[in-house]
Amino acid sequence: MNLEFNKNEDANKLLISELRQRFEVVKMGGGASKIKKEHEKGKLTARERIDYLIDENTDFLEIGTFTGYNMYEEHGGCPSGGVITGIGTVQGKLCMILANDATVKSGAWFPITGKKNLRAQEIAMENRLPTIYLVDSAGIYLPLQADIFADKEHFGRMFRNNAHMSASGIPQISVIMGSCVAGGAYLPIMSDEALIVEGTGSIFLAGPYLVKASIGEEVDAETLGGATTHCEISGVTDNKYPNDKSALDAVKSIIGKIGRFNKAGFDRQNPILPQEKPEEILGILPEDRTKPYSMLEILKRIVDNSELDLYKEKYGQTIICARARIDGWAVGIVANERKMVKSKKGEMQMGGVIYSDSADKAARFIMTCNQQNIPLVFLHDVTGFMVGSRSEQGGIIKDGAKLVSAMANSVVPKFTFIIGNSYGAGNYAMCGKAYDPRLIFSWTTGKIAVMSGASAAKTLLQIQVASKKAKGEVITPEYEKTLLENITNSYQEQLSPYYAAARLWTDGIINPLDTRKIISKGIEMANHSPIEKRYNVGVIQT
Repeated sequence: MNLEFNKNEDANKLLISELRQRFEVVKMGGGASKIKKEHEKGKLTARERIDYLIDENTDFLEIGTFTGYNMYEEHGGCPSGGVITGIGTVQGKLCMILANDATVKSGAWFPITGKKNLRAQEIAMENRLPTIYLVDSAGIYLPLQADIFADKEHFGRMFRNNAHMSASGIPQISVIMGSCVAGGAYLPIMSDEALIVEGTGSIFLAGPYLVKASIGEEVDAETLGGATTHCEISGVTDNKYPNDKSALDAVKSIIGKIGRFNKAGFDRQNPILPQEKPEEILGILPEDRTKPYSMLEILKRIVDNSELDLYKEKYGQTIICARARIDGWAVGIVANERKMVKSKKGEMQMGGVIYSDSADKAARFIMTCNQQNIPLVFLHDVTGFMVGSRSEQGGIIKDGAKLVSAMANSVVPKFTFIIGNSYGAGNYAMCGKAYDPRLIFSWTTGKIAVMSGASAAKTLLQIQVASKKAKGEVITPEYEKTLLENITNSYQEQLSPYYAAARLWTDGIINPLDTRKIISKGIEMANHSPIEKRYNVGVIQT
């Protein structure tokens, strides 16, 4: 291995180490003291409940680990958005699991909590996953209620989704394991089955203090809305259990008896590990995001037997399109090539840029995969579409629109990975979050923005300098240099994969070596939901 390979490997291993360290902090939720208090009440934490619920020796694919990261600091923070969500195997069946983290503001809903819960429900609905709610929440976080209560994608959307999921035959099971108050009381009761833990679980529209203030009645929480009240008197809940584990055992029993549903029919054969060493990805991927490298070599370390059937190999080479298998599943891959390539006219084209011919090629490939019922995998390292008079006269907008339209109307499941740059319209064309990927993850090297940090900083500098000069201010070279540094630092922070993950622009940040595993679980999940829509790309200019 050469020196450059070793430097890249060291840099990427450092990023992965940083990812692990940050996860160790995030998974503590509200901190060790809060965890201790939950244990003293006889309760498991949200993560402990999930660990107990899922089958032994299976992985939990967490969605939104870094949701809320470095947000709401003035309110004490909101690690993981105060709720743990993800896909786990329960009694051999893939399920969506949502568990309120009571160590974070008693499981109260921040604005980002609502967004994360709705993302989890969206994944469950798209893939027809049985859904398990482990409820332990104080309801809406009142200081931020204006940003979580009344709008279309706010708190109430959860209950609307409850109703739609139940009506469409997606099983929902709730376990009330702590507080469940006010409007939040509807979530478990709009589920198909509602269980409750004695002593710790309670559910009511108004707690004892509010009841006293409203109607003058004095009543304790257990009498008002405890397990005995709702299982023996009101009939609100189905059954009560003495502790967390016995309630979770009941969930396992219910899930184990759920019947099988029709599948989408995606093709799978016996998995074969890549011939090329996957760990070499860390040496191939450059530390410097502007440097070229071979995306084909990255792909060979992800796909089965390192085999790819390349589509239109010599045409539109700044996008690689290929059929392959990943963990046995047939996939169609659309990936940005990052090395310089030669066009059909003998001209050199920049890697990471989408040209007219590559957009045309990718659009046609996406149509073919839809015709053949093959899931699509997108790998981003794109700076955008080619600009300039030659590209405009060649119809780059038309060809770009063709690609976006073909991708947006795709009915086979799409899975997206931001492995490097994901800038401007390139993000859209390669199935960014706005285009409904079933899952979207960023590698530790991912960067999402309108444009690169250097380009954006220079543009913003020009705007600010022009504005100050228009006001008659004198701009010295030293001041301009300081201003550029400040703008660059601010913009670079927004390019971080953690910034994107905190806001749920992605479902999380992953070690590149976990990509195969996530794609496999994603397609297994998507295979639960037969494709009923007809693929129609609409009006596309040719």
